[in-house]
Amino acid sequence: MKSKPGSKRVHLILNGKVAENDDLRAAVAWQRALRHRIDVRVTWERGDARRFVSEAGQVDLLIAAGGDGTLNEVVHGLMDLSKAERPTLGIVPLGTANDFANGCGIPREPKKALSLCMKGEAVPIDVGKANDRWFINAASSGFGAEITATTSPELKRLLGPAAYTVMGAVLAINLHHYQGRLALPGREITGSGLVAIVGNGRQTGGGIQVAPRACIDDGLLDVVVFKRIGYLDIIRYLQEVIFSSSISVPELEYFQTKRLRVSSKDEVPVEVDGELIGTCPVEFRVRERGLRVLAPG
Repeated sequence: MKSKPGSKRVHLILNGKVAENDDLRAAVAWQRALRHRIDVRVTWERGDARRFVSEAGQVDLLIAAGGDGTLNEVVHGLMDLSKAERPTLGIVPLGTANDFANGCGIPREPKKALSLCMKGEAVPIDVGKANDRWFINAASSGFGAEITATTSPELKRLLGPAAYTVMGAVLAINLHHYQGRLALPGREITGSGLVAIVGNGRQTGGGIQVAPRACIDDGLLDVVVFKRIGYLDIIRYLQEVIFSSSISVPELEYFQTKRLRVSSKDEVPVEVDGELIGTCPVEFRVRERGLRVLAPG
């Protein structure tokens, strides 16, 4: 069935944990009154969002309504399709951190976010990949992945984005120093305590800007490597990112690349977009302009 003139066929995938959000319900009703056809599917368990993408059929726009985990599942579903078949991606941020959405300037208010989805201009963006798992915002190995793995949903509900900071401080007391090797075109980095943060977007961990030079459409991944990790080193780095235009922490390297491989004899955890996916070895790559996303101009 074709859409009515001036309308859009829209498939909205909603995380079931926030299905009772009254502001979103009102926003959807408003857009339907404007003759936009919006079909809503509500997730029940992990994997639903990815499956719903494959079942959406021919639509003009596919919207992920939820947190970074929901967005990541939807991205996987879109990347399962051929580039010609992929609809434009819209985002209504309803999670704890919403790092990608916040970094792009997408409003937190459901009515404004949904209005942007319906009227905004789509822009092509890069998509990262860690082994066989896609990520749209950021990935990490080592300390950052440990924080992701150990921060409970209950703590996130209680403290919001601050939960990651609290858990980081707790883990730093007994920080584990992994032996690692990072290989990229033309060079490699080895040592104890290596931690790698790989950014497509600029911020992670609930609004912490870790890759200030990152750009989601430059065809590159921004990599931050701590060569001798300590909690104070992390704090010093973040202070320089926030308060200074230069980055001069000697224990750190910041570079851009199209691919990177991280390996270790230890079981080093790896996460993408806030979801733990396993342990090293892991190869990071970038798919240039793999998706079209609706974001503020």
